[in-house]
Amino acid sequence: MKKIFIALSALSILACQEAPKKDYVTLSGKIIDKNSDSLVIRSRTYNKTIQVNADGTFSDTLKVEAGLYNLFDGGESSTVFLRNGYDLNISLDTKEFDESIAYTGEGAENNNFLAENSLKQEALMDQDFSSMDLTTLDETFTNIESELTAFYNSKQGLDTMVTQSVTKNLQPMLEGTKKYFAGNIALKQEMTGKPSPLFVDYENVDGSKTSLESLRGKYVYIDVWATWCAPCKAEIPALKELEEAYREKNITFVSLSVDDDRSHGGSWDKAKEDWLAMVNDKELSGVQVMAPEGWKSQFVRDYKINGIPRFILIDPAGNIVDPSAPRPSDKKLKELFTSLSI
Repeated sequence: MKKIFIALSALSILACQEAPKKDYVTLSGKIIDKNSDSLVIRSRTYNKTIQVNADGTFSDTLKVEAGLYNLFDGGESSTVFLRNGYDLNISLDTKEFDESIAYTGEGAENNNFLAENSLKQEALMDQDFSSMDLTTLDETFTNIESELTAFYNSKQGLDTMVTQSVTKNLQPMLEGTKKYFAGNIALKQEMTGKPSPLFVDYENVDGSKTSLESLRGKYVYIDVWATWCAPCKAEIPALKELEEAYREKNITFVSLSVDDDRSHGGSWDKAKEDWLAMVNDKELSGVQVMAPEGWKSQFVRDYKINGIPRFILIDPAGNIVDPSAPRPSDKKLKELFTSLSI
């Protein structure tokens, strides 16, 4: 009996000596063809930069509140779930960012699910919604919701914070996207083929004036943007490539800034200064004009623009080909150009 008591005491001592569960996350891995020398892990209340070595490897510790975070590599980003105690290893090839990101170690199951969910959503949402009628659009989004819900229900053993988050966000995401495309469909039905609204004497970067009517005789592709708009700026490289590829073609590229006093501290002078600075800094080409009243400009209101970037295509006679045309980065735009023999 005494021996049993001693053995139990020994086990008790060993249990007390076990290392306590880590109160931090260990994050390590390797990035192939890295976009920058750092990774950023961020949320609304948290931000940490992790150094990436010359060979793409990285390792650091983070003390976090359990939840979803954004992982940004300087070019693209992904959603990660972090909880203190996790020991995550990440592998990533930036040439195929979403397709290649993978996790091993403690916490890997939750994060591989998030990566798989991102790919599945992207595949399901890669449809030409704008060419559908409203009935087909409704049916399509109902099917997408059913497929994603079935996918979520098929996953077992995930952290409830992860499953609750994706489930909670699904309906608002789908409703918001459907509403956007429903608006596009209605806009196309209302405006396609009709004479385009005009802008008159909008100021160029060199101080001269341009009117839309003066550009007749060629197709006109208009990029409505602003200096503070991240998605707008993300399209700049593709737009510059497009302008170069179609330099000798029957098309003029116009970038129309809606920068105004509301987004520049109440100062029109500051809005204009920021616009000129970005045009010069990014070496933007094409026709660069600024709407004189920003969002309140008549041309912007006539096209019912309440979100940017917005792209508009007008034919040589001044009629609307597409009041919400594909973005420069969308392969459908070149297909549209080809169909028009541009």
